[in-house]
Amino acid sequence: MHLVTGASGFIGGRIVHALINRGEDVRVFVRPGSNLIGLSGLTYERVDGDVTDRQSLARSAAGCGCIYHSAALYQLWSRNTAEIYRVNIEGTRNVIAAGMAAGVERIVYTSSVGTIGIPTNGLGDEDTPVSLEEMNGDYKRSKFIAEQVVFEEVRRGAPVVIVNPTFPVGAGDVKPTPSGKVITDFLKRKMPAFMDTGLNVVDVDDVACGHLLAAERGRIGQRYILGNCNMTLQEILQTLAEITNLSAPRVKLPYYPILMLAHMDAALCRLVPGRQPRIPPDGVKMARKKMFVDPSKAVHELKMPQTPPAAALSKAVEWFHSEGYV
Repeated sequence: MHLVTGASGFIGGRIVHALINRGEDVRVFVRPGSNLIGLSGLTYERVDGDVTDRQSLARSAAGCGCIYHSAALYQLWSRNTAEIYRVNIEGTRNVIAAGMAAGVERIVYTSSVGTIGIPTNGLGDEDTPVSLEEMNGDYKRSKFIAEQVVFEEVRRGAPVVIVNPTFPVGAGDVKPTPSGKVITDFLKRKMPAFMDTGLNVVDVDDVACGHLLAAERGRIGQRYILGNCNMTLQEILQTLAEITNLSAPRVKLPYYPILMLAHMDAALCRLVPGRQPRIPPDGVKMARKKMFVDPSKAVHELKMPQTPPAAALSKAVEWFHSEGYV
């Protein structure tokens, strides 16, 4: 039995698909009331709970041989930042504790490319030096600290492998995630301009496969960047234009005016209940640096597949259209 936390999310949902397609028995651990549209048509066992609730985790981990911990609060802006740390850090500690108590053979922890160090010139990799002070925003800081928790637990004997997905795109992006929102905004013609930034684009199903390979071949205590192709945002939008026959935005926005507008928008959101910033300040700060990384460790050690980014973006466009997002 394989346990997947965060199965209602983008990556977690595709991990469930990958496991079931391989003929495995899957137990999903989700919050009560979660939207499970991304798991439509699949047969699995469901356990409701919360990663901050140790008792519900103990029930879900019982009898499992492997845990894929993808549950997290992926928020670049929040009225309750303490909750981000509680879920992402303490939740990770709780999942590992539940897995150790249940005697699981392997735990795969889904971290983020945001915790990878990016040199001034060159590509970031799993060994690039980086510190907490370099993490922009509460989400990235929480994921960085959660990785330190994992390393501590590994030293105590926990069989954990860390994976760091980059910028996943493809089918099943229910919310959608920030990466999916770039695509839906483009399709809805809500992106008249762009920032000079760069990302590593990867097919979400390759990321899911990378999780399964990390469980089978990954070295305990190691990090693996699950990525593919480094592209500027302009190149991503141009690829979307070629896929859809829609025009790509041509106006490049300067950094500081956008950051100022983002701060003004965020300040207004704190005064208006229910309002969310269109561009969170932390997102603008993260976009200032091109997140170009080297995924060769996962490709060579895990044999992670490398679907061309244009094919992954095409799958995302098709899925958003078919599901009525556009």
